[in-house]
Amino acid sequence: MPIPESGRAAALLSAMVVCGSERTSPAWRELAEVARTASGQDPSVARLRFPVDAPENATAADTLQDMARLATALAASARADAHTASRVDDWLRRHAPGPARPEHTNTVGGTAVLHGPSVQARDIRGGVHFHQQAGPESPRPPVPRQLPPIRRPLVARDGDARALDRLRAGYPAQSPQLLVVSGFAGVGKTTLVSHWMHGLADSFPDGQLYADLGGRASATEDGGGPIRTSAVLEGFLYALGASSVPVDTAQRMALWRSLTSELRLAVLLDDAYTSAQVRPLLLGSPTGLTVVTSRNHLTGLLVDGAATHRLGALAPESAVELLAAGGGGQRVTQDPETAREVVTLCGCLPLAVCLASAQLAARPHHTLSALARSLSRGQGPLDTLRVDGEAVVRTALDLSYRLLPAVSAALYRRMGLLPADRFDLSLLTAISGDAAHGRYGQSDEGAGREAGEADVLEEAGWSAAPDGSAEADLAVGALLEANLLEETGPGTYRFHDLVRPHARRLGETRESTAERERTLRRFVDWCLASATAAESILTPGHRTAGRGSTVPGTVPAALETPAEALAWLDTHRNSLLGAVRHSARAGWHTACWQLTDAAWPLFVRLRPREMWIEMHRTGLAAARSGGSREGEGRMLTSGAIGLRDAGRYPEAADWYAQALEHATADGDVRQQAQAINGLGHISLLACRYDEARAHFERALRLRESVGYARGAALSRRRLGETALAAGDHRTAARYLAGSFTELESQGEGYEAARALALLGRALARDGDHEGGTRRLREALGTFRSSDVRSGHWEGYSLEWLGEAAAQQGDTAESVRCYEAARDLFLRLSPADAQRLDERLRHL
Repeated sequence: MPIPESGRAAALLSAMVVCGSERTSPAWRELAEVARTASGQDPSVARLRFPVDAPENATAADTLQDMARLATALAASARADAHTASRVDDWLRRHAPGPARPEHTNTVGGTAVLHGPSVQARDIRGGVHFHQQAGPESPRPPVPRQLPPIRRPLVARDGDARALDRLRAGYPAQSPQLLVVSGFAGVGKTTLVSHWMHGLADSFPDGQLYADLGGRASATEDGGGPIRTSAVLEGFLYALGASSVPVDTAQRMALWRSLTSELRLAVLLDDAYTSAQVRPLLLGSPTGLTVVTSRNHLTGLLVDGAATHRLGALAPESAVELLAAGGGGQRVTQDPETAREVVTLCGCLPLAVCLASAQLAARPHHTLSALARSLSRGQGPLDTLRVDGEAVVRTALDLSYRLLPAVSAALYRRMGLLPADRFDLSLLTAISGDAAHGRYGQSDEGAGREAGEADVLEEAGWSAAPDGSAEADLAVGALLEANLLEETGPGTYRFHDLVRPHARRLGETRESTAERERTLRRFVDWCLASATAAESILTPGHRTAGRGSTVPGTVPAALETPAEALAWLDTHRNSLLGAVRHSARAGWHTACWQLTDAAWPLFVRLRPREMWIEMHRTGLAAARSGGSREGEGRMLTSGAIGLRDAGRYPEAADWYAQALEHATADGDVRQQAQAINGLGHISLLACRYDEARAHFERALRLRESVGYARGAALSRRRLGETALAAGDHRTAARYLAGSFTELESQGEGYEAARALALLGRALARDGDHEGGTRRLREALGTFRSSDVRSGHWEGYSLEWLGEAAAQQGDTAESVRCYEAARDLFLRLSPADAQRLDERLRHL
């Protein structure tokens, strides 16, 4: 009688479990012969591993997985080939347990003796179950202790272990505990959880079970997929002493819950792929603990009462400790600076740091400097850190990438192309471009397979929508779920240092030349449109007409308030620098200088001096290469301010002189006034007060002649500053009061607050202590507000309040203000901080 096709795979798996893993078993030898016959018809059978050939350290789950795959393949071959079917069925008749045999005869004869319970009956229909207490004659199986062994002490994860303790303590008594530890590949999830659970062994006298759920196998080249829940259940049930295991998965789940209902048991489910894979394995015991590790967040388990902990990269000092413990030893102690460079190149990722440490251990004469040089070449740690020739860090990231849906995989590649360190949804929508129609390009090497896409997106809790931002949001959700992207703030994201070069390599090798250029063009255009939007809010009088998006449909970042605009500039300052650099390389001359010009409020408010100078040098060269007279003039004047602010007065004066010559040749009165005003500031800083006053008065006349009200108010402020520096406090107060009123009426909050602070100082020096202090405190509050925020001018206001207090003999208040100003300047301007230290010493 043939074995029914629908039950052949289950019967094969059941028979293999009964045969066990004894290598010399006749049953296995016979099955190997059957497999060789099948491989002639189906080559995929030949590639499978027999459980008896598994390595000695293979887990029970590994063995069950091998059996399941072999059973499935043989059953498929039997369906396709009658000869194979005959051989398989013949083997099953002789080796399958119970119902898998179509004919069954019990024979007791000779000197045979039966032990244990028995039933004597003519016919029995249904199952027969014997329930008895374990006694001396039938010992219980050993308590399972299946956690991975601990090979070395846990380094630098005490805080994470305490976090797990707190999560576990947060569950009420007699409540099942479910913890999810997530993090991207190589961050040390299994190591941390294994160490932590080993320390809890005494709390779980009924055992600790372990199963590798094979989440990474979903992305392997052979397309194996995660471990089947039914196979894991079978292994667990046998480990707990079940004498027989049902074939049906639902019955196995029921038996699992029954067996564990009163046990104090801990289970580690390692490398899970989705929540659905985990749920059937949850304990039926109110006194049990289940810990799940995954590269995905598995947010779906929150409805099952899970508590989550995201494992991040190590702190630099902890990574150095790990480097020393693994093999760096004295070399790390003797050269801590280079050791820090090595772990920084490794992204402080435990896997990468351990591999670097192993290289040091294998090469006792290899210096840290040599290792740092090798890590900084080419693709860095992605290619340098290898085990048995395999670039394991890159391989781990490749596996995570292959699990991504197609839309997320395409977005990942395009993000890798961008010279940016922060991303937001507005930017990602812009570079997606065709996202509104769901066309992100074809998937590659497994990325975006249907099953993986559905699982990951459902796990992340995202759903599609017809507009581009919703599509980008969906794609970002899968990247976050896979821990390939980190959220740094509301709607703001970044790559880990080791993920970035991986994404860049994929973008450079798998996106077409046209798509790469299109992506970068969209990025630059989005930066220009968004920076212009921020400029319009913060310094509306600075923007020139005709600047903005050049790519139709580009939507800038949504900015409404001054605080939002300044925060956007601060967050994306490196992206703006990257966009300027790329534009210069690509020959996009207009975009290059206009990006620099649009970033003006970033420079004047946050004062990143080196960036200020670099971007203006680059923008000036681009304006000249592109033949833009307007761009050249604006780069010269605003770039000169950056040079002046950095204390490079001679070079700043040269730029102003070039700007004046340029504007005079073009007949541009407004730009002439700008250059002359700048030359006046250089004279003021050099304490040449008469020369400075002459420059500012000339600039004021030119600005008034063309009706440039904002510029005229700024020139009056400079005249007030000059009078203040020269000791003419009454004249200073007159100029500054007028400048403040005009700037405030024009909505120039930041510039008006500067005039107000200077006015307060002038009044205090002129003897009006109350009026001066009141205005200084008003200005201080403005500089601390989110709309105007300026750390430098907050510091100046505090310094001048201290100065006013010292004039009144209030030493305590003066010290308080000076110290507060110095603390601000310590991170903003060391020269200013040094000046405050001098003031404090003189007190």
